[in-house]
This record gives sequence, C-alpha cells and structure tokens, in this order.
Amino acid sequence: MNRTNRHASSLLKVQLLREGIVESTHEVHAVACDARGRVLASAGDPELGTFIRSSLKPFQAMSVTGTGTLDHFNLTDRDLAIICSSHHGSIEQTRQAFNILWRCDVDPAALQCPVPPGKTTPLAHNCSGKHAGMLAVCKQKGWSLDGYMQRSHPVQKLVASRIAELLGMPADEFICAHDSCGVPTYLMQLSQMATLFAKLTSGKSLEMERIVRAMTHHPEMISGPEGFDTLLMQLTEGELVSKAGAEGVQCIGRVREGMGIAVKSVDGSKRAKYATAVYLLKQFGWITPDVSETLSDKFMMPGRYTRIEVVGEMSMI
Repeated sequence: MNRTNRHASSLLKVQLLREGIVESTHEVHAVACDARGRVLASAGDPELGTFIRSSLKPFQAMSVTGTGTLDHFNLTDRDLAIICSSHHGSIEQTRQAFNILWRCDVDPAALQCPVPPGKTTPLAHNCSGKHAGMLAVCKQKGWSLDGYMQRSHPVQKLVASRIAELLGMPADEFICAHDSCGVPTYLMQLSQMATLFAKLTSGKSLEMERIVRAMTHHPEMISGPEGFDTLLMQLTEGELVSKAGAEGVQCIGRVREGMGIAVKSVDGSKRAKYATAVYLLKQFGWITPDVSETLSDKFMMPGRYTRIEVVGEMSMI
C-alpha cells in the first residue's frame, strides 16, 4: 500500500516560523477524491497506507443507521452525533453518551473503552459515544454485549462489511488492528479515506445523509469548543463534514458535491494536519475568506511570535 504510483508528487511541507525563521518542519501527504474513487488532486502519495483511526467513526455509525437501531430506541440526531464523535468529555457530551445506554437499557458498566486519566467513568472517554452506539446495535439485534470490541463479534463484522461495500472490496482483505479504545480500526490508502468522505457527502444514501445531518446540525458534539471539527462545521453551516483521526489523520467531505479530502502528517502532528486542512480548503475554494481568516487565526497562528506556513500545492490529476 506504500508503493510508488503514477499519482505520487511532492509532499507538502508545514513550517513553524518564529519571527520569520523556520524552527520546525513537518511533511504531509494529502489527496482529494470523488465518490467514484478517482484521484482529483494529490500531494505526496495518495496510495500511502495508514490507519484511519477515529476518522472512521461516521462509517462505524452506519451500523446504527442501517439496522433500525435509532428508531427502535427513539435515539435522536444528537445521539447519532455523539456516536460519530471524538468528544472532549464535557458534562453535556458525557450525558449524551449515557442517554444512548439509558434508552437501550444497557448498564454503563458494559462499556469497555478505558477510563481517562483523572476521570471516574468510561463515559468520559472520547470514544464512549461510538462504544455506546455499538452496544445499542447489539441490544437491538439480540447479540451478546460481551466481547463487542473483538473482530469476530457480529457488530464488528457488520461494521467491516458496510465499509467494504462502500470501497467495493471484500471485508476479509482489510488489514485490521485495535485502536487505542480497543475497537478495530483499519489500514487504508489515503485515497480510500478521501473516497469514503466523498461518498458520505454525495447525497446518494439516506443513512449517510442522516449521519451528515447529525454531524453538521450538532457539531458541538463532534469534538468540543474550539476543536477543529466542531469549529469548521459551525463556521461552514452544513457545507462541510470534518472528522479528525489520531496520528495526523484528517478527513473532510463537501456536502452535496461528493468530494473528499484526506490528510496525513508523517510525524503525526496535529498542528500540521490542521494547518494543511485550512490551506487546502482555501486552495479549493471550499471556505469563504471570513471563514479562512477565522481558521487561520486559530490554527496557523499558534503564538504571539510564531506562525505556521504550508509550502507546496496539490497537483491536479
């Protein structure tokens, strides 16, 4: 998955400048695809393989939207948003994750995600919404709540099959590993990640449209105040869907356009992926000048004496 290919081009360089002098440099791969999986533009290697991490959550949530679980338990779009989230563990977000379990009559003790440092409950973990959603599916389907994180569990097989269907590949071809919360994540090419977000925002699937609506109508659930995903979706008012992943992964889809972007900073840097995302959104014209200014001030001006600069461009295919 890391082989050289005809789309490979120069990587983007993200530089931290202190009073105009380069202090640190990060390298970033990025790719834009349409809903058919065609590479539209790239920087670096669009076939680079890396774990999608939490950028997978909107697609893991398809196990909830595609099984009737939402309607069966009278779950709301706010519940669906927290299922898609990497939340900050605020009281509001923690209560929303608990609401899912309460409506499904599942004891919070069934959650197998870790208890974050300084907290007393796994409900405060940033993946608790995802885990609560999987438990809701298990409850609705009559599947065992035990071992729901294991690859062999029916809920994980369901998740894998839905994602494989979107990518047009057999589920058993996925290279799988456990994410930090214990649930499986998948090794994917960047172009596959961008394609998933293009499909998510294409408007051709009612269940994915509901996920998009939940995320864009309740962006405060997705990360938190001042978080990149939350702020971007608030500012663009339903035009973009954004979901971060750990270790420098960032994915964005343009609603109703069926186009997706995937970014990976080589060293896993958050500041590099966020700065690159802002830079590319400006380059593609996906954000207005006012939104661009707000995001640049937040994510490209980290300090009084420092600024972040992205060098290079996406090569159009």
